Amino acid sequence: MAMFAQDLEDLLRQSFPDAEIKVEGADGVHMSAMIVDESFRGKNRVQQQRAVYAALKGKMDGSNGELHALALTTKAPD
Repeated sequence: MAMFAQDLEDLLRQSFPDAEIKVEGADGVHMSAMIVDESFRGKNRVQQQRAVYAALKGKMDGSNGELHALALTTKAPD
């Protein structure tokens, strides 16, 4: 089952309700997401990306995951 951009944005919005989120990708398995959220302030890139992967709730886990690849850009607001 594929995951579409709006589905991914909705899922991320549950964990990052006040974030600026931009999701791109039309094939349902390879996507990119930019997330700008205050919760990332003071965290390094690995910590930020772990928070995003946790928000995905297993959608990228293993060969049966709905999402195969996700290019992430994460940062705190300027």
